[in-house]
Amino acid sequence: MTTTVVIPYRLALEIERATRLELETGGVLLATIFETPGKNLRLLVQDVKWVAEGTYVRREPSALSVASEGYVHALGEAERQGAMAIWFHTHPGNEAIPLPSVHDDQVDRDLADLFRLRTGAPFYGALIASPRPHSLAFSGFIQSEASSPIPIDRFWVLGDQWRLVPAFAAQLAAPESIFDRNIRAFGPAIQHVLGALRVGVVGCGGTGSAVAEQLVRLGIRDITLVDADRLSLSNITRVYGSTPARVGDLKVDALGDHLVGIAPDLRCKKIASMVNLEGTARQLSDCDLLFGCTDDNAGRLVLSRMATYLLTPVIDVGVLLSSGSDQNLKGIDGRVTVLEPEGACLVCRNRVDLARAAAEVLTPNERQARADEGYAPALPGVEPAVVAFTTAVAAAGVNELLERLIGYGKRPRPTEVLLRLHEREMSTNTAHPKSGHYCHPDQGLIGRANTVPFLGQAWPSP
Repeated sequence: MTTTVVIPYRLALEIERATRLELETGGVLLATIFETPGKNLRLLVQDVKWVAEGTYVRREPSALSVASEGYVHALGEAERQGAMAIWFHTHPGNEAIPLPSVHDDQVDRDLADLFRLRTGAPFYGALIASPRPHSLAFSGFIQSEASSPIPIDRFWVLGDQWRLVPAFAAQLAAPESIFDRNIRAFGPAIQHVLGALRVGVVGCGGTGSAVAEQLVRLGIRDITLVDADRLSLSNITRVYGSTPARVGDLKVDALGDHLVGIAPDLRCKKIASMVNLEGTARQLSDCDLLFGCTDDNAGRLVLSRMATYLLTPVIDVGVLLSSGSDQNLKGIDGRVTVLEPEGACLVCRNRVDLARAAAEVLTPNERQARADEGYAPALPGVEPAVVAFTTAVAAAGVNELLERLIGYGKRPRPTEVLLRLHEREMSTNTAHPKSGHYCHPDQGLIGRANTVPFLGQAWPSP
């Protein structure tokens, strides 16, 4: 079991600034605790409530004591939000050790029952952080009344920059020599992050298979593949891992076997299903990051919601080829959209056809009945696809992951890249959530993983 704190970049910056103060600083993190189908725990942070200056009883570089007035208001807010409360404080100093002292242990014992009682949550949490040159170091745990402490293993920061920080006591092995060229480019720390990330790829066709192969060759060692379709003869021209002998096999099986052939130590989960089914979407909640490479609108709507409700970033990748009546290629357009907590969803960006999405989830009989009545749009047929173009856009999508981990691009980072390969042009943009929409912070749904129904949407029957 792995326990991960997932936190928007804006709140992570507040915590990092607090670690750089000369005096110890305290606060309370409000978080939704979500257990994934893989029995991992994700603590989805929605807010940080800082201890007010006047409520410190003692505040020194190496000591801290707070009156109850300093945190009780945060417990009330946690109860209103249905969140758990995590007591947080700093150990200042660039070489400080973020491990609990004897005094810290006693504070945890004193606070645990009160925090659980006042919030109504089954868990008490504690977190200690110290500054590091470009990030922080931390230790922490959560604990129910009847259980032993469960250590917090990772700190996953999302937003303008992505950081995966292991717990202070984590033992990291040296990267394998196979990644020597990667390490020469971006160093061993990023290679460790790639090896620790759990990535889902939704859609295993021309774009998704190219994304998956690049991820595995970069060092991703935990990947989930989602696709309900089987390989056809025409897939062989662009789907990585496909051969004539695999025609008729499930795409996830052909691609998964291919990826394990590249990296025998790969943990590869294969889901032969559609992401617009609730059970499939729930299985993806174990992932730290998703690549959306599906060509259906209904699936994209689900992935878009996961970025908000589960704080799971999504890199959505699309390719469109346009041909004239003479079958000459006229346009080669690619899109890479990064969906993050507190950012615009695909609906706010007008990147999803809602009418088509509704039609895609209908049964064939329902679709025909509505079409006869004039209510269902015609679904698109087979679209043109060429391996050179799907691979190029897939690489642009993987680049967005690397850039957010490494930080070699301009800041603030755009959240969408548009490629016009036929014109040899590329442009970027950033969009903001529309007021009143589910992805807007004013709706209070960011990190609310336990909503009923799941992701706040209706689900078709499997």
